[in-house]
Amino acid sequence: MGRGPSIEGRKNAEDARRAKVFTKLIREITIAARGGADPAGNPRLRMGMDKALAANMNKDTIERAIRRGSGADGADNMEEIRYEGYGPSGVAILIDCMTDNSVRTVADVRHALSKHGGNLGTSGSVAFQFSRRGEIAIATPDSAAEDRVMELALEAGAEDVASAEGFSTVICAPADFESVKQALEAAGLKPESADIVMAPANRVKVEGEALEDLLDLIDRLEGLDDVQEVYHNAELPLDPG
Repeated sequence: MGRGPSIEGRKNAEDARRAKVFTKLIREITIAARGGADPAGNPRLRMGMDKALAANMNKDTIERAIRRGSGADGADNMEEIRYEGYGPSGVAILIDCMTDNSVRTVADVRHALSKHGGNLGTSGSVAFQFSRRGEIAIATPDSAAEDRVMELALEAGAEDVASAEGFSTVICAPADFESVKQALEAAGLKPESADIVMAPANRVKVEGEALEDLLDLIDRLEGLDDVQEVYHNAELPLDPG
């Protein structure tokens, strides 16, 4: 009988996953700190710090990233790049990267796309299908909880609330993200996730082998060291099996 992964093997895999998450968070904080080292006046930095603390990153690591980004510990040479492309079945994909070597990054992204039935597009080729917005997800186990989130969110300036599968997603303009989030937290509601994302105007259905290729592509892209976020307009099943 075959043996499953050892406890040490599982721990090493978890440590590697955690290190990758921390790397992405540190890059986000570093870039955000270019807009000012004080989170009170820098919403992007504040959001990056919130994500890092939620991932159990220690404050010393966060502060080092802020100092590096603000220039206090010397200049950093990271740049933000957004790539646009297509996946299987013509799915539109946005790939947000932070890198110190754009030649390496574009080669990695292009290779991942071509290996999984996609291709890299030109700037502007798919971005028009997405819009930037805030999304705050809160667990709402019943209709009373949904109604409460709806009331609080709209009162705080949210644009809409969508509820399904025991969660309510509060949708707001990026400029209102922080105030809406703070209003919900002040009412005792703890978000399961809160971020400013690129949301597609419409979603396309992908099935069969194309769906498997797309899921593999997303995993491959998200696993690249220089990739921060991957957005797409595919309608994915909750459990692809």
